Amino acid sequence: MIELPVSPPSYMNESTAPVITGEYKNRKTGLVIFGILTLLGGLCCALIIPLMFFAQAMATKTGGAQPSPLGIVPVIGIYGGLAVVGIWLGIGSILARRWARAILLITSWFTLIIGIVMIIFMVFFFPHLMEQINSSVMLSTGKPSNLNPQMMWIIMGVMVVLLGFFFVVLPAAWVFFYRSRHVKATCEARNPAISWTDRCPLPVLAVSLMTGFSVISMLCMVFATHPLIPFFGIFLIGLKARIIYLLCAILFGYLAWAVYRLDLTGWWLMLLVFCLFTLAKVITYARNDPMEIYRLMGLPTQSLAQIQMMNLFGKGWFLSITLIWLVPVLGYLIYVKRFFGVAETKQP
Repeated sequence: MIELPVSPPSYMNESTAPVITGEYKNRKTGLVIFGILTLLGGLCCALIIPLMFFAQAMATKTGGAQPSPLGIVPVIGIYGGLAVVGIWLGIGSILARRWARAILLITSWFTLIIGIVMIIFMVFFFPHLMEQINSSVMLSTGKPSNLNPQMMWIIMGVMVVLLGFFFVVLPAAWVFFYRSRHVKATCEARNPAISWTDRCPLPVLAVSLMTGFSVISMLCMVFATHPLIPFFGIFLIGLKARIIYLLCAILFGYLAWAVYRLDLTGWWLMLLVFCLFTLAKVITYARNDPMEIYRLMGLPTQSLAQIQMMNLFGKGWFLSITLIWLVPVLGYLIYVKRFFGVAETKQP
């Protein structure tokens, strides 16, 4: 029989987990393999940053417009953050750290859900895109489009396959591996000390981490070339938008910490903030012309004309994207409420 460490409840403060007797399969080799693959993914994200600088330099040399330095900051922040996280988690998995398994399981689930939504949306949206392209060509030239429908469907099929592989198959493999009790037991046996990820139930930790990631994205928007935020019927731009994003980053940082600590007040505040953000977006998108959104985002005139001609990404697009996440996110927040308040309960 092999000793199987079992994590204590999240509200306990022991430095090591109690041990019970049980059997498990050693998954150290799998942790190394998946850790190396995760690390390589982080390195690929890091390589994108110099490639962006190279593309920017080439565009300038070929007579293109000089891009604003602020325009590349959000992208650098996103890929730089993904690079750091990927390398950090890859090393953690190789070393069989408990925190690495927990975070990789959460991020894999999140990526898998996003990937499934993306593919479903693409399958439903692509026929509409083809219709709009054909209609715009007919209006502008008076002749049917020369696009080959079969070729367009082949292109969509290739895109679905690629998205399915990188955003569904790979994340599903990560989920399948890291959710295994044998992987969990292996990490706990090789890293018996209680980790910070053990002090919070995994479903709640997911909310805390996603809220923390939102802080990074909001800080990136502070440095965006054309910051834009929907605010109860109007769009805030420029300095006002930067200030709001900065304040939201501070607020979400507090929420991430409060949720992690299982603070019931933090849960209620999280619920209130989510509802207010959703309401602000719905009111703004319902009252404004989508073309105004694109204009405030700083899209070139030619791109604005093409979007308007093809009638793409209209008012229904923004409203549907906002509302499509309302039910699952709200339902998940209500689901995790059961874990809050337990931090106040102490075992003898």
